[in-house]
Amino acid sequence: MIRDEADAALAQAEFFDICDEQQRRLLAFAGDRRHFEPDAVIYQAGDTPQGAYVLISGTLKAKPAGKGANKPYAISEPGSVVSAMALILDKPRQVTFTAVTDCDMLFVPRQAFLKLVQQSPDLAQRAVERIERDLGSYLGAIEPIGRRMRANET
Repeated sequence: MIRDEADAALAQAEFFDICDEQQRRLLAFAGDRRHFEPDAVIYQAGDTPQGAYVLISGTLKAKPAGKGANKPYAISEPGSVVSAMALILDKPRQVTFTAVTDCDMLFVPRQAFLKLVQQSPDLAQRAVERIERDLGSYLGAIEPIGRRMRANET
């Protein structure tokens, strides 16, 4: 039953649409369902997550850190992926994630994801395409802000 819930969470998570059904089942098996009480820290800015989280239920607060950090924001959409890049990169994140309400999440370990990618060149290619698309969208969204900031400097 728990594995079925984990598989359903991954099927709902947009990032994991790069995986076929069997790959999602393998990640669900390798994953770990975790419960967080209100005010619990999922991870702290500066920490290096060992994988990504998929929100099953509840509401999270994301508080960016560092110079020029944006305002905190809420995440409550089931299937939201927290730190998808942590599935590939072993780098500290600049955001603190905290549970606002009781939260159930699925933790997907980086090692399990990387093992699947190594075994499946097709999955590796889909992951590269997904990350390129996501980064392109992000950069496209901040480009107008950069232009305005440069215009204000002159």
